[in-house]
Amino acid sequence: MAAERGARRLLSTSSFWLYCLLLLGRRTPGAAAARSGSAPQSPGASIRTFTPFYFLVEPVDTLSVRGSSVILNCSAYSEPSPKIEWKKDGTFLNLASDDRRQLLPDGSLFISNVVHSKHNKPDEGYYQCVATVESLGTIVSRTAKLTVAGLPRFTSQPEPSSVYAGNSAILNCEVNADLVPFVRWEQNRHPLLLDDRVIKLPSGMLVISNATEGDGGLYRCIVESGGPPKYSDEVELKVLPDTEVTSDLVFLKQPSPLVRVIGQDVVLPCVASGLPTPTIKWMKNEEALDTESSERLVLLAGGSLEISDVTEDDAGTYFCIADNGNETIEAQAELTVQAQPEFLKQPTNIYAHESMDIVFECEVTGKPTPTVKWVKNGDMVIPSDYFKIVKEHNLQVLGLVKSDEGFYQCIAENDVGNAQAGAQLIILEHDVAIPTLPPTSLTSATTDHLAPATTGPLPSAPRDVVASLVSTRFIKLTWRTPASDPHGDNLTYSVFYTKEGVARERVENTSRPGEMQVTIQNLMPATVYVFRVMAQNKHGSGESSAPLRVETQPEVQLPGPAPNIRAYATSPTSITVTWETPVSGNGEIQNYKLYYMEKGTDKEQDVDVSSHSFTINGLKKYTEYSFRVVAYNKHGPGVSTQDVAVRTLSDVPSAAPQNLSLEVRNSKSIMIHWQPPAPATQNGQITGYKIRYRKASRKSDVTETLVSGTQLSQLIEGLDRGTEYNFRVAALTINGTGPATDWLSAETFESDLDETRVPEVPSSLHVRPLVTSIVVSWTPPENQNIVVRGYAIGYGIGSPHAQTIKVDYKQRYYTIENLDPSSHYVITLKAFNNVGEGIPLYESAVTRPHTDTSEVDLFVINAPYTPVPDPTPMMPPVGVQASILSHDTIRITWADNSLPKHQKITDSRYYTVRWKTNIPANTKYKNANATTLSYLVTGLKPNTLYEFSVMVTKGRRSSTWSMTAHGTTFELVPTSPPKDVTVVSKEGKPKTIIVNWQPPSEANGKITGYIIYYSTDVNAEIHDWVIEPVVGNRLTHQIQELTLDTPYYFKIQARNSKGMGPMSEAVQFRTPKADSSDKMPNDQASGSGGKGSRLPDLGSDYKPPMSGSNSPHGSPTSPLDSNMLLVIIVSVGVITIVVVVIIAVFCTRRTTSHQKKKRAACKSVNGSHKYKGNSKDVKPPDLWIHHERLELKPIDKSPDPNPIMTDTPIPRNSQDITPVDNSMDSNIHQRRNSYRESVRNTPSTDTMPASSSQTCCTDHQDPEGATSSSYLASSQEEDSGQSLPTAHVRPSHPLKSFAVPAVPPPGPPTYDPALPSTPLLSQQALNHHIHSVKTASIGTLGRSRPPMPVVVPSAPEVQETTRMLEDSESSYEPDELTKEMAHLEGLMKDLNAITTA
Repeated sequence: MAAERGARRLLSTSSFWLYCLLLLGRRTPGAAAARSGSAPQSPGASIRTFTPFYFLVEPVDTLSVRGSSVILNCSAYSEPSPKIEWKKDGTFLNLASDDRRQLLPDGSLFISNVVHSKHNKPDEGYYQCVATVESLGTIVSRTAKLTVAGLPRFTSQPEPSSVYAGNSAILNCEVNADLVPFVRWEQNRHPLLLDDRVIKLPSGMLVISNATEGDGGLYRCIVESGGPPKYSDEVELKVLPDTEVTSDLVFLKQPSPLVRVIGQDVVLPCVASGLPTPTIKWMKNEEALDTESSERLVLLAGGSLEISDVTEDDAGTYFCIADNGNETIEAQAELTVQAQPEFLKQPTNIYAHESMDIVFECEVTGKPTPTVKWVKNGDMVIPSDYFKIVKEHNLQVLGLVKSDEGFYQCIAENDVGNAQAGAQLIILEHDVAIPTLPPTSLTSATTDHLAPATTGPLPSAPRDVVASLVSTRFIKLTWRTPASDPHGDNLTYSVFYTKEGVARERVENTSRPGEMQVTIQNLMPATVYVFRVMAQNKHGSGESSAPLRVETQPEVQLPGPAPNIRAYATSPTSITVTWETPVSGNGEIQNYKLYYMEKGTDKEQDVDVSSHSFTINGLKKYTEYSFRVVAYNKHGPGVSTQDVAVRTLSDVPSAAPQNLSLEVRNSKSIMIHWQPPAPATQNGQITGYKIRYRKASRKSDVTETLVSGTQLSQLIEGLDRGTEYNFRVAALTINGTGPATDWLSAETFESDLDETRVPEVPSSLHVRPLVTSIVVSWTPPENQNIVVRGYAIGYGIGSPHAQTIKVDYKQRYYTIENLDPSSHYVITLKAFNNVGEGIPLYESAVTRPHTDTSEVDLFVINAPYTPVPDPTPMMPPVGVQASILSHDTIRITWADNSLPKHQKITDSRYYTVRWKTNIPANTKYKNANATTLSYLVTGLKPNTLYEFSVMVTKGRRSSTWSMTAHGTTFELVPTSPPKDVTVVSKEGKPKTIIVNWQPPSEANGKITGYIIYYSTDVNAEIHDWVIEPVVGNRLTHQIQELTLDTPYYFKIQARNSKGMGPMSEAVQFRTPKADSSDKMPNDQASGSGGKGSRLPDLGSDYKPPMSGSNSPHGSPTSPLDSNMLLVIIVSVGVITIVVVVIIAVFCTRRTTSHQKKKRAACKSVNGSHKYKGNSKDVKPPDLWIHHERLELKPIDKSPDPNPIMTDTPIPRNSQDITPVDNSMDSNIHQRRNSYRESVRNTPSTDTMPASSSQTCCTDHQDPEGATSSSYLASSQEEDSGQSLPTAHVRPSHPLKSFAVPAVPPPGPPTYDPALPSTPLLSQQALNHHIHSVKTASIGTLGRSRPPMPVVVPSAPEVQETTRMLEDSESSYEPDELTKEMAHLEGLMKDLNAITTA
């Protein structure tokens, strides 16, 4: 009836909308659609309504027996009446030719004479009812299981037994589970009548409680399942007379784990026997069950528990407890409650247009969690590019076509059952508006279609549709406004697109009126798509643009994930990982990279592996690690596997328990306390502790005690009076015993204190009133032989009995808080022990008024635990030391000179430790008390300097504070992101932005680097964002070559020596729109200067670098240390001397003309004329310049060769390289100093291979033109015809090539002032290759990052240099040789001055 009412309501709603639309159609008659005409809507355009089509009755699970008849009910409602068919196990039944199965008029299935045998079970299986209306569609019912009871077989039969009168007995009769309903019992061949005392359990077992003589006899059970009855063995039950002899309490039947469905009944069997007769009680999860007052809980005969109408709350562990007064036994069982699938949200009917995207929503619950599948018109929906399962259960249909109409059903299924719910999809013509408001099942991409159109002119087709950006998985389209509406401010646009050759078309709408670009996401690589654009105004959709055919970029073929990755521990410190070759290797797999990381850390390590397994050694014991594998082919790294986690094996603890302390309780017992070993040293689950103790005078007599792993204290009793004992504790795991603590001594009392009477009155009581508090201090009773357990402080206005506070017996000081100002309080103090409270001591005080703020009083408030000073203070502790244990823990140790030499504490003294940090300056001290000579301070801040001091208190006497000890906690990864992230555009350069930020507020250590992430899609996976590394001393960075008028999102992450911190929130920045010059297609820089330039055409002979100084991932070269530099400087100087001497010897033997020899020498040094245009005759640089360039290296040397890079290095970018000043000064020395200053201000971590300068060995050149130009071209375009500028190097030592800054050639481009710049320094002499720089691919972000060429020619070997000098025809006259030797002496003096400095 409810379904019929819902159908009628749906019909009336649909009729209402139909009537409204008919009225609207009459009021706005349509005209012929023309180019400038009106909307093509005919008068009286009708809308089809949703048709009620649903099941009235669905089949249910049924149990039958052989030879009987079965009816599976099914009935469906629709107008017209539906056609009913049946499926069995997914296949339609041919009922027309079936003699035993027939379709009843209401649609139910009737099966007569059910057939079932061991090898032939034609009727058993899963049945489903299918209803079809020809013009409408098809729906399917839930599936119902038909079970046919098998042939009777006894799994256990009754056995002869005896029972004492009044006790309980059981007789077994277990058969197949489906035959239990057909079991009955007979006594002496007569049917047995069941009652409250004699019951049959669901398993078929017979239980007889409170046995009487009449229960004796012959018993058998019978199974009657349609065929001839099957009888069990007949056995005798004897009832013995009651006896006074007791017998052991035993369970005849214990409860077993059960699984039931919500709404079913369950019986937990429990039968016990013994003398005296036991009683049965039940508990659930340690709570007693009240079976007497509960309607759902019933205690059956023998003690079994029956629960009716099970709910989810009934799940849990049940305990059956049998007790007969002499002993108690218990048994337990788990009850698991399952639930059939149930719909929380059902699919709803949807109207839509073609090309739209829709979502059918379906939310289900159940236990176990149901699986969901979708059916369209009775056929399974197979997920594809256009049919997708989203948000676990919802069905998304993309790019609707007419054939998608019909009924869609969500079918939920679990182990308990299944359920179905459906909805209808109607696709309307484009000229028919959707009659309802947008339902939630329409996606955001299509909601713009829902506004009904009005009559008026429609827009023409959009013009100049182009694909402005084509990537592997997205395409950006732009267009111009239609000719009919050149302004187009109020136009919206829809982009229809489809794969070439596919009829199903999808649509994407612009986000706001007037926007003329759309980015189509989630495309397939190397696939041809066809696009068309249509404009809409308030009157409706206009003409469509001509189809545009675009092919996405191909994707680099990388390997897939390695399958079947497994990890298993082979020892406490090693784990073996295995995997298989990826299914989609996309070429030969070159190697694998195995990544592993300790759980709870963020530092991932990796190792290269060439095989399919690897064993990692040196791991921490009993520590969980995660592993993943990435395969590499010639294109690079592939897809990573999922992480697998495994824990190393346990081992014996590697450290002793911590904070061992002893407390003498009395003359015969000592309490020992300890803490577990540090977590990193436990090496497994601590299963126990071994306590060893002995008398100090008898070292061989050692006693051992074992305690559980959760116990952290133990009272050692039975000791001798006045005797010193040594104690030590060791931790145990399943692997054995770890190291023990050092021996710790304590001496028992000579005699026990008296606790047969209450303590005496405290010897003194002092009060110090403040504004809202009173400081109370006291001294203990003079008679120290009576036990004091603590002190009771009473206080109140006019009476001390209003409030009472109890404190520990060690305390001598307390501050009563929250008092009223200017009030008279009476205070009482009493000592107490286990006998009672002693005689009170009274005092009174008046709290001060609000206006009184004494500094003395404030001192007391700030140090509430500081004992009252005494005229004769004790000696302060000495040797205070702070040992740093972790990022938040420091251990404080000290010595007490007032103790004996062995530093034993035998009295009631205690120590107060205080600590603070000076940041901020007004930080207050924190205090803690200790009874040993050490204390563990926890909860400290990482990477923070603390100061500590200690004082000792004994009775009324206290010491002053000791000398302070200092300790700085270890660093921790940053726990907050960089703050104040801002992004601004660079003036005059719209494609360049500047990112600024501030360090994290919780850096927890020195920041060694930052990583800037940016993307055009804020929801993209983080590994799809472009990354820019920055050294840690910078707080600004610039990024070039961004796409104009595009929103970018930026995040920043800080790093210290411990790892990476959290990311900042995404900051959005839209790059500015280009001006008229920027919109030209050839707006690139025409010259050779500037940042971020493209790499010019290098030709087909170009090869990437293979030098070890630059890793394949662009890792920067590590700087040499200062010692190596000194060795190199001295070596270069010595070798230079040798070379000059050889030159002098050979030159004296030449006879050709002086000028000819010089030209030959110059030509020989230059080698070839390839760089003739850029290498004029230049005066050779003196040795000072060379050493100056070498001195620059250690200035900025970072202790970390790669502080920024993560384990997967990030390539450097073009904007990190900034040329030095290009002004043409007349003084070379000024240029050199300017360059040195530029380098000094730049961290060496950003170094890249630099071009070197080659000079010619000529004399008499003007200094103004003496240096050749060799600058990196950093903004050349790919189509630039300019030759690649290279740097020349003068031959020197074969292992070094010294670079010299050079003057640029005539007419160079101007350079912008750099933000963080990068020195072009490198020592590289074994490589002629040009180093490439990785760039962000267009598939990652919609822009290109041009690489920068770096040319580093290597120096010739020494032998080559000698040969070149031999071939040159230069010689020197004797007087010229003298000048050269004098010049050489000057060089040697310069060299000595440099090496000395």
